[in-house]
Amino acid sequence: MKSILPVVAAAGMVMSCLLAASDAAAFSASAPQAAQATRTDVVRAAMQPQGQVKPQFQRRVVRLVTNEAPGTIIIDTNNKYLYLVEGDNRARRYGIGVGREGYGWSGVVKVGRKAEWPGWTPPPEMIVREAKKGHKLPAYQEGGEDNPLGARAMYLYRNGNDTAFRIHGTNQPWSIGLNMSSGCIRMMNKDVVDLYDRVPVGTKVIVVGPGNKQGEVSYQDRGIDVLRTIFGG
Repeated sequence: MKSILPVVAAAGMVMSCLLAASDAAAFSASAPQAAQATRTDVVRAAMQPQGQVKPQFQRRVVRLVTNEAPGTIIIDTNNKYLYLVEGDNRARRYGIGVGREGYGWSGVVKVGRKAEWPGWTPPPEMIVREAKKGHKLPAYQEGGEDNPLGARAMYLYRNGNDTAFRIHGTNQPWSIGLNMSSGCIRMMNKDVVDLYDRVPVGTKVIVVGPGNKQGEVSYQDRGIDVLRTIFGG
């Protein structure tokens, strides 16, 4: 009996810490949120001071109550979370940053194609906007560590047509949890690689944002799944 006491005690301490974090991060889809800070466009990470990703935006396994089928992606642009539904009230939750093209839009789409270390073609309006600030953007940038689309990209389609919205990585990890003035749905590179490996082309994606164009979607984040976090599964 004495041999298992240290293990039980350690597990209890971990659970206490996780429960505290869970309480802080838990929310419902209708919960009010403080306005997110905005930042200016950045092409290379070195152009802005670096910072740490807040703990609530680190990847977690959570208890998510939803009627959406396993394998569905739900993107909450207001609270800056992306969920991969796993069924049985379970999901993987990733922190995201939301660019101008992302936070003004909502709808139901599918992953139409995927790319590793994608190249980047800046939209014309961004080229003009940056030129006014003295930043000359390339017409096209090859994929790589300094590419704004990061390590992976999942291109969102509707009715077989590219919507121009993407889930992608970023070379600006400090931007996770923020509204940005460019880009779509950005994730830390380690997270976008994890998601990329879990979802196939054809995956349903629900973007919850302004205008309720996504229609009715029911989900409630009840915080960190403590037992899965400790014991796996």
